[in-house]
Amino acid sequence: MIQTKSNLVIGVDGGGSNCRLALDAGGRLYEVKCGSANVSTDLEGALTTLRNGLESLAQSAGMALNDLRDARAYVGLAGVVSPAIAATVAEALPFNTVLVEDDRIAAVAGALGSDDGAVIGVGTGSFLGRRVSGRIELIGGWGFILGDEASGAVLGRKLLSRALHVADGLTPVSPLTADILDQMNGPAGIVEFASGAKPVDFARFAPRIVTAAKEGDAVANALLQEGAAYFMSGLDRLGWQAGERLCLIGGLAQAYGAFLPDSVAGSLSAPDDTALAGALSLARRLPETGGPP
Repeated sequence: MIQTKSNLVIGVDGGGSNCRLALDAGGRLYEVKCGSANVSTDLEGALTTLRNGLESLAQSAGMALNDLRDARAYVGLAGVVSPAIAATVAEALPFNTVLVEDDRIAAVAGALGSDDGAVIGVGTGSFLGRRVSGRIELIGGWGFILGDEASGAVLGRKLLSRALHVADGLTPVSPLTADILDQMNGPAGIVEFASGAKPVDFARFAPRIVTAAKEGDAVANALLQEGAAYFMSGLDRLGWQAGERLCLIGGLAQAYGAFLPDSVAGSLSAPDDTALAGALSLARRLPETGGPP
């Protein structure tokens, strides 16, 4: 049975590593997960991911893709840094009512619910956000080449750079950099890898950095300390103060928790929900005629 447009709601949370889509069909929830969806680093690839994901989502609900046309859809994607990019994506999607925005907004909405507070988001990319009296201010999220400090992708790139410094005799070797040089067949292998690597490829080194830091590796610890210092400077810029709610979200969030100052620990709280849930909540606010809530 095809649902009417009043009870079809779609939320999308698309990041540099993977994309999650959810359909609320009159109270029945369907979810799918697919590949990366960063519209700045790979627009066509992201659009393909979205189309495939929407087809899978429709199939999971026993519908055809065309049956989703009248759904209210909120699409939060990494790399939506301008209205022009948002418009391009919206035009490529099969919805009559769709709002495309930066994925950071849905992440803040999901983590904080209706509360004020701040969010540190760190996965393949990174960002900080703070909401006060309904107004959200964001820092970071500018992509791998110019930003995403402390993210998984930047951690991986920095690790490979540190390994090259070791090869040049500029810095002491550590167990982690020694392993990397061996695995990558020396500096030539690192350079070859980096020449064609995407952010998600660099980010695959991040779990090894986290593990090595727990084992006391000096390079791994230094990388995470640098990242934590960046996040603290961002919180200061946003005006966050100890005692105000702070949520850590994303695949690398908990790894950074141990590197934040003790004064922050008392303010940390688990996020209310996921960025995908935030996207669904924002979709529910969309009018059936389209446009922002």
